[in-house]
Amino acid sequence: MKMEKITFQNADGYELSGRLELPVDQKPHNYAVFAHCFTCSKNFTATRNITRALTSSGFGVLRFDFTGLGDSDGDFGDTNFSGNVEDLLAAIDYLSTHHKAPSLAIGHSLGGAAIIFASAKAESIQAVATIGTPSDTKHVKHLFGDQIEAIIENGEAVVELSGRPFKIKEQFLRDVDEQMLTQTLRDMRKPLLICHSPQDNTVGIQHAERLYHAAIHPKSFLSLDGADHLLTNKEDSHYVGNVIAGWASRYLELPEIKTIKSRHEIAASLNAADGFTTQVKAGKHYLTVDEPLEIKGNDYGPTPYDLLSSGLAACTVMTIQMYSKRKKWHVEDVECHVTYDKQHAADCENCEDNSSKIDTFTRHIKFPKELEDHQIKKLLEIADKCPVHRTLHSKTQVITHLL
Repeated sequence: MKMEKITFQNADGYELSGRLELPVDQKPHNYAVFAHCFTCSKNFTATRNITRALTSSGFGVLRFDFTGLGDSDGDFGDTNFSGNVEDLLAAIDYLSTHHKAPSLAIGHSLGGAAIIFASAKAESIQAVATIGTPSDTKHVKHLFGDQIEAIIENGEAVVELSGRPFKIKEQFLRDVDEQMLTQTLRDMRKPLLICHSPQDNTVGIQHAERLYHAAIHPKSFLSLDGADHLLTNKEDSHYVGNVIAGWASRYLELPEIKTIKSRHEIAASLNAADGFTTQVKAGKHYLTVDEPLEIKGNDYGPTPYDLLSSGLAACTVMTIQMYSKRKKWHVEDVECHVTYDKQHAADCENCEDNSSKIDTFTRHIKFPKELEDHQIKKLLEIADKCPVHRTLHSKTQVITHLL
């Protein structure tokens, strides 16, 4: 996982704090925006787990704190549901300007309701997923309990939510009363996935039923059997993220994965626009080879010298285990650690001259403590006889033909 800390301004000029999470091995094929649950934050555990499941599937995901929450500026007491929708639109604008317009929108609890309103206004959003979302924004008022009368009578009151005090003003109550969620959902006409637990004691399963009936096809329902409202079991949040990624791929444009076709065992292909990010075919396997960020690579895969060092390390442990089994020596585990650089040769005559440096692979081998000294000595000798080691020490040639 790669993460960028970002900030952006909402319509009222407040600076909102976000985290943009990106895949580690590729450029995002699509971007998504995530709306956290009421009074939660971008760092809520379920939010992070769902986000990381999506990045593992190639999505770039922006999660952020609504105004007055977490690390974002502003006073939560002065916000309302409509303000949350505006914050989401500001997040969508940020991605559109600095990266790519998001195509997937995801919201948890009341954040799911905000996502529906924002997605109805944002043309780039092509698929919407909700998690434990109420079918009516007025549902959130039940969290305020007997403080509702105090809010109406005094204009505001402090309400304890999830063990923390929050100031709720009367304008918040008026705002949620005025929202028409099911009508907005009906008019949105975008693919919808509703994720909800039958055991949700905060937002009952009947809300999912109402949302489903209000939505226009294509619409899907995912039963989160056994999960609670906040998805406190990490297995539930990982599951939700993985299912959303798979479901969304049916409705979003994903680039065609190009594989190298060659009669040769090893082949590599690099487009001019890809920098150093190279696609490689190795037998029946495909991998990405790259260079580090500091030399303008994308760091989406190992470097060519990483692969060369890996070949030496792998061949070393294979050879040692093969010999050990032949000798009927039980070697539970053997490790080989390799580093590569250029060093002066031991018999260097002009060591001050950098051109006298040679390619050097430094190998460290680790054996179980149960082995005797004579076994370790013999196995170290065998390590020097591994085929890749011999190749690196032998005179080699590369013959090039035009294909």
